Amino acid sequence: MATAAGHAHRRRRVAVTGVGVVSCCGTGKDAFFAGLCAPAPEGIRRVKDFDATAFFDPKEARQTDRFAQFSVAAAAMAIEDAGGLSADPLRSGVIFGTGVGGLETLQEQLGVLITKGARRVSPRLVPMMMANAGAAAISMRWGLRGPCETVVTACAAGTQSIGNAFRLIAEGRCDLVVTGSAEAAINDVGEQPSIGVAAFTNMTAMSTSGVSRPFDVRRDGFVIAEGGAALILEDYERAEARGAHIYGEVLGAASTADAYHITAPAPGGAGAIACMELALEDAGLTPGQIAHINGHGTSTPLNDLAEAEAINKVFGNPGPPVTSIKGVTGHSLAAAGALEAVAVILSLQRQVIPPTDGLEQLDPEIHLDVVTGAPRPFAPGPVLSNSFGFGGHNGCLVIGPASP
Repeated sequence: MATAAGHAHRRRRVAVTGVGVVSCCGTGKDAFFAGLCAPAPEGIRRVKDFDATAFFDPKEARQTDRFAQFSVAAAAMAIEDAGGLSADPLRSGVIFGTGVGGLETLQEQLGVLITKGARRVSPRLVPMMMANAGAAAISMRWGLRGPCETVVTACAAGTQSIGNAFRLIAEGRCDLVVTGSAEAAINDVGEQPSIGVAAFTNMTAMSTSGVSRPFDVRRDGFVIAEGGAALILEDYERAEARGAHIYGEVLGAASTADAYHITAPAPGGAGAIACMELALEDAGLTPGQIAHINGHGTSTPLNDLAEAEAINKVFGNPGPPVTSIKGVTGHSLAAAGALEAVAVILSLQRQVIPPTDGLEQLDPEIHLDVVTGAPRPFAPGPVLSNSFGFGGHNGCLVIGPASP
């Protein structure tokens, strides 16, 4: 296994200096974390009372799909939190993920095509629905001229975006990257039911009870959500030199594929095991040095069991304390990994782990130390954050507290 000392000779350290979040349980970092420690909202997890005109002029808001609105809003909050952007624009990048992009715009314009004909379809359809619209909007608004890329790996996209951004800085290509992910697939358009919700319902992935119960014996599927989150990553020495507040440090990242099934996880969590082990190796850490795991924990029967088996194989039984914030946030698809990375950063800052809401009776086949009931104090140390997506995409991050 690689050592932390070995990494120090070949790559730069990467600091987290700003966070921003738009979620169903709170917009802004303080409201978000308070929401994670409170009872879950009921039903589908929409972001209520989101005002796009707080971040766009009215015309621009009308010409921007909701997922890209979330992307820009989260980035704006993160940039403000970091004290602004001062790096060379050519060495400042954007790596932002999504799963389905502008699904709301696509559904709306399909309705126009069917009811009014092809000549009435908006010329803005393509730039509004394209998956890279969020990243492009961030790049253009703040004049960031380095790499601008979009990761589209289903529910792993947020975590993999942050991992890719981490590498750009660690390997010296960029000094600063705006990273994260956003999703807005709860797209009721007028009287049309949501095509996204209908599809997930018909594939039996969504909960029929309407309750997110990660790791619970009664879990019956995920509760769909929307949202977005952004992090500002910087070269650690540069951040220290400019006197930035450093929330924590990205220590390592990994990405693997199950190569097994389009929706089901590999039996026994084989791909997840490899991803967690590679992330630990990348961070130069052993399993015993991980203080906490932010689990993928979607509340689906197969996913939760496979993840639990994978964690046990890497960390032993029961391993470090685990939480799934999806009990509160629901499953926001590609946005989930970025929301969870922000949750990890705030957990390190506040020295508490949010509980897994909805978990009342741990599945007897799951042997994890799951945090339930109330926030659990913990001594800040390296945290592993997991994301596993349709298509067999696996992403893991290791994030640690700020240190000299």
